[in-house]
Amino acid sequence: MNVKQFYDKGLAHGSYAIESSGEIALIDPGRDPQPYIDFAKDLNARIVAVLETHPHADFASSHLEFYEKYGATIYVNPQVGVAYPHKAVEDGDEISIGQVVFKTLFTPGHSPDHNSYLLLDENGTAHSVFTGDSLFVGDVGRPDLREGAGNLQMQREGLAKMMFETVNNVFKELPDHITVYPAHGAGSLCGKNMSTDTYSTIGREKSENWAFQVAREADFVKALLEDQPFIPKYFPYDVDINRNGVPGLQESIRKVPYLDNNRQLDPPALIIDTRPQQQFKAGHVPGAINLQDGGKFETWLGSIVGPTE
Repeated sequence: MNVKQFYDKGLAHGSYAIESSGEIALIDPGRDPQPYIDFAKDLNARIVAVLETHPHADFASSHLEFYEKYGATIYVNPQVGVAYPHKAVEDGDEISIGQVVFKTLFTPGHSPDHNSYLLLDENGTAHSVFTGDSLFVGDVGRPDLREGAGNLQMQREGLAKMMFETVNNVFKELPDHITVYPAHGAGSLCGKNMSTDTYSTIGREKSENWAFQVAREADFVKALLEDQPFIPKYFPYDVDINRNGVPGLQESIRKVPYLDNNRQLDPPALIIDTRPQQQFKAGHVPGAINLQDGGKFETWLGSIVGPTE
């Protein structure tokens, strides 16, 4: 069995490939399929499954591309209400890949339709849990992103109560040795207090994560709702495009129009100027927005400019 973490620093996004006996399952893959394809090629293995924890708000997943081009089965909670071919999995359902098994854990709180996946190794021993946006290193997922977004919408207070139940009735019941592989780390806007570590253990989270220390539901809800960061404009948009599935990356890039240098843009064209600040200040197109690529280009672009602009 091989477990590989792929980490996109710009989005602070962790995705995973698990190989067993020549078969690979992906969990929450990013937009670009190539890193996973390269991993499969190196192991002379085949990508047969994509396990989605929930419809992501902060990035577009490549799950549909892996179904269309490689025949991978997409597994997702039925409450997500997706538009693409898939196999619905709920709490307790098992997915066999090679000689390993993924046991589905229903873990709502960040979203009302969230699954985590417990990996059982070739001997049937619990090895790790892929927690998506439910459990992070040092934190849990924010509960305020599904107000007005997605197939199943809920108010933040209700989701915060669900998260309390998830922490205490699901994650707290797992053995301490199990590795925790979350979908995000520090810098992501899907939580507020994440560690810079990209993985942990259940035992460590039980002793260090604030969410495991709060005994009363009311206190937990209050703490979880306080001081959450702003919600970028594109987050609700991404929830819906992930429910529908996005076209392949290269096909999408080829559809982007490129203009001749001498052509004048028609108003009201929006200009994003990516040059360093000093160059921008020295002179720029009137009305242009200076958005530098400092490692968070996608997040700032999606926070300043709305999806329909």
